[in-house]
Amino acid sequence: MLVVDDSLMMRRLVTLALESEPWLEVVGTAENGREALERVTKLSPDVVTMDIEMPEMDGLEALRHLRQLSPLVRVVILSRHTERGASATLEALAMGADDYVTKTAAGKSLEDSTVKLRAELTPKIKQFFSFAGDTEPQAASQPDPRTAETERAPAIPALKSEPMKIEPVFRPASYTPRIVVIGISTGGPAALARILPQLPGDFGLPILIVQHMPALFTKLLCERLQERSKISVREALDGEAVKAGSILVAPGDYHMRVELASGDRQPRIVLDQGPPENSCRPAVDVLFESVSKLYGGAAVAAILTGMGHDGLRGAKLLRNSGATILAQDEETSAVWGMPRAIAEAKIADAVLPLDEIVPRILKSCQRRMSRDELRLQETH
Repeated sequence: MLVVDDSLMMRRLVTLALESEPWLEVVGTAENGREALERVTKLSPDVVTMDIEMPEMDGLEALRHLRQLSPLVRVVILSRHTERGASATLEALAMGADDYVTKTAAGKSLEDSTVKLRAELTPKIKQFFSFAGDTEPQAASQPDPRTAETERAPAIPALKSEPMKIEPVFRPASYTPRIVVIGISTGGPAALARILPQLPGDFGLPILIVQHMPALFTKLLCERLQERSKISVREALDGEAVKAGSILVAPGDYHMRVELASGDRQPRIVLDQGPPENSCRPAVDVLFESVSKLYGGAAVAAILTGMGHDGLRGAKLLRNSGATILAQDEETSAVWGMPRAIAEAKIADAVLPLDEIVPRILKSCQRRMSRDELRLQETH
């Protein structure tokens, strides 16, 4: 691994945080982007941690060159938790960075700071590798590299894979979808920027998204996605009605649910800062479970690229209710963790390349409801 940061203290801190990991070796450091490119050529690291604000050549320019020089190297951005830092991080993710870690305040001691950084950074790096027992990690499969432009999702191969052959779930007519929910994590900003423009402006169902991101980042993400989408994209507000014609994203650090108050026929958003689930807040499971209670099988749920298994429990509840469950395939996922959990649990109706997710959602939602069916759903 190569550590790139203009701060000597930060380079030392990252090195100390990771050197105790037996499967990982820090092969070098660099204090600016120009030096980083030289070191990458000489040392051929598998992973680079990259600061953004650096002299001579900043992290964004270095990333642009790096994607051409060594397209398979994994890049984790070290971001400052400020609006400027968040904006630059989202730009880096659009350019092909794989993940990011926000720089937290220093601990009471060097040891304390090291422990905090190790807890944040180690899982981010480990997700790019597969482990077999106690053997050394092997690089996890990656999308085929192509040059990506700023503000465009890194190119993903246009693969045509057969949907996973799974025994279909019986769905009564009243289960015509009334809502679409999406759970996503690592690689999410690029993936969402690629698929949301595929949705038509007159799409007739509400869309709710949980993207694993901290506060501030989700607001800026929505602003960037809005520039591409034909549908309004914004952070959800507590208490607002769930309506067609908008894409609502869970705000960072808040769980998002849908609930129906007594005497109210309109489902509404409920935000809270309850305990993290699956080490996440917002958590996909929280949203999916609430949708299964309120909408039953009248939903389409998609689990896309991301680390871990958040969304699995909620997807099982939705599946048991008769909802349609989709998962992104390994070839087009930045990290095949969350969708892999769905695929291996055999609860997906289809495991598809990213570019086929929206067409499948549209196909699942295209049949119009009769008045009798609509009445059935309203009383469900």
